[in-house]
Amino acid sequence: MPKIFILNGPNLNLLGEREPEIYGPTTLEEIRQWCEADARELGLEIDFRQSNFEGEIIEAIHAARKQAAGIIINPAAYTFTSIAILDALKMFDGPKIELHLSNVHKREEIYHKSLVSRTATAVMAGFGALGYRLALRAMAEMTR
Repeated sequence: MPKIFILNGPNLNLLGEREPEIYGPTTLEEIRQWCEADARELGLEIDFRQSNFEGEIIEAIHAARKQAAGIIINPAAYTFTSIAILDALKMFDGPKIELHLSNVHKREEIYHKSLVSRTATAVMAGFGALGYRLALRAMAEMTR
């Protein structure tokens, strides 16, 4: 059964509370539960993580190199600032989906230049919490 790492960056632990007009009312725990149910249906195993610390996200990407068939990552603010996360993702050979809840291209210009996109196999943005479910389905196809 292929394992997919689903990695979440800073402040995503506050989903449902933080700017719900942008990020929606769904909590990260609800998203995790949806992903676990969908993974079972799709014949996947998931490792779902969130961290507010760049180094922990990098360590998770390093772990994925030996354990995962693919990575779905919502790097949040690190999308636009972390060369270290970009470099770690470059060392992962499987498919990588960069995921954003909001349509970052419709927002302020600071959100328009993703470093992570330079290594992502695919990018999804603007689907809200549903994006995680769509990304997992796409990853199931990509890892077959």
